[in-house]
Amino acid sequence: MAMDAKGKRCLSRVPPKWAFSSAAPFTYIHSMIDPSDLLKADNAQPAHSIHLIEPTEYESWLGQQPLPVRAMLTAQKFRGKAGEHAIMPGDQDWSVVACVTDRAALGSWCLAKLAETLPEGSYRLSEGGPGPAALGWLTAQYRFDRYRAEDNATGPRILLSRDVARIDQTVHLARAVALVRDLVNTPAADLGPAELEAAVRQVGATFDADISVTKGDALEQGYPMIHAVGKAADRSFAPRLVELTWGDPAAPRIAIIGKGICFDSGGLDIKPSSAMRWMKKDMGGAAHALALAQLIMATRLPVRLHLLIPTAENAIGGNAFRPGDILRTRKGLSVEIGNTDAEGRLVLGDALTRAGEEKPELVIDFATLTGAARVAVGPDLPALFANDDDLAADMARAGTETDDPTWRLPLWDGYADMLKSDVADISNAGEGGFAGAITAALFLKRFVPDDVPWLHLDTFAWRPASKPGRPKGGEALGMRAVFRMLQGRYGTVT
Repeated sequence: MAMDAKGKRCLSRVPPKWAFSSAAPFTYIHSMIDPSDLLKADNAQPAHSIHLIEPTEYESWLGQQPLPVRAMLTAQKFRGKAGEHAIMPGDQDWSVVACVTDRAALGSWCLAKLAETLPEGSYRLSEGGPGPAALGWLTAQYRFDRYRAEDNATGPRILLSRDVARIDQTVHLARAVALVRDLVNTPAADLGPAELEAAVRQVGATFDADISVTKGDALEQGYPMIHAVGKAADRSFAPRLVELTWGDPAAPRIAIIGKGICFDSGGLDIKPSSAMRWMKKDMGGAAHALALAQLIMATRLPVRLHLLIPTAENAIGGNAFRPGDILRTRKGLSVEIGNTDAEGRLVLGDALTRAGEEKPELVIDFATLTGAARVAVGPDLPALFANDDDLAADMARAGTETDDPTWRLPLWDGYADMLKSDVADISNAGEGGFAGAITAALFLKRFVPDDVPWLHLDTFAWRPASKPGRPKGGEALGMRAVFRMLQGRYGTVT
């Protein structure tokens, strides 16, 4: 960084690290230290020990400690409550004591606070391995700082693990979470449809996947709803359908679809400013879908993967689609526009139709689709819809196993009448203000083949307040559960 005449940092001569050249292709870069540098095999290398105790053990354990240790714990106000930790002096080195609710069943986030607050260095648990808690250790060290002039990054906290077999998968999961967070956190000015396409290409190139993109006249003719939603945007934000295929063509085919609205103004049914503030995250479904595809390819799950990302900006302009317009669809249905702010289901409808043409045995879509889902289940729980009870049960189990829960809502066909139109086959917005998440899912259901198991996750993709290992901002919600479900169906769960 440049210095001014008084020796202070300035930005006048050195462009910020986030400045993208319009002549150069977009390159996705993780905002965190690579997870493989934070979780390593324990080969008896030097490291600070972490002693885990439970609150019920604290008094007994404290009575066994020498006076200097007890004095140090008192000075640090350590009281043996879950989530607390303290530094303990030793003859040769210092160690850490940390209190967890259940030492035998470490959850994903029980070590995350340690990873956020301990000094840089290497650590190991004094007994046993970190298990699922290794993921929280990694995700706690995520930082989205590419737009900051000051570099506030701290050194790495490395966790050593004797469970070598789990290291690679934990690293893959952490990379996928970082990908979701980075894409969702990036503002729309730097992440439009072209940049989202480039991110797909970058991930696909790593695994020698095939990429195809439909835009322009071909998009208008073949995917009229995707075109209609994005046609009012600036040319540099032109809508498109990005497809990635990977894997043995003879393997079971699965389709993964992600809503890629890079910014949602609401269209002519414009959002109020308070609702528009965070609409850079309206491509959160696409971020989830791409990260899940990355996980599938990195772990070589034996499937034929078909990733579809319909991406656009829902902008305002003289050629924007209007309330009352009737749109053609790839499936052949006609859709009356009841609300231009219900655009996500439109782009997904054409993408779901395209996915069904390849005869998949499973279809999954992710979307930041409705505020109604957030009202129903809050920000932490993606609303889950499924047309197959066994599939929904698998998801419930996978969510519990991965600390990544979802909550099933009903595909209640009795509400289909809310989507009736007097002049078209269906309306894109239900009347009456009831069951908004359900009617949105019912709209999507019209574009899914009747005989294909289908999951729809209406996910928030955002964390409004920080928790250990889960900073405020873009967040992967439901992705790890879906991956565990897919592992159970097509691979090996580790």
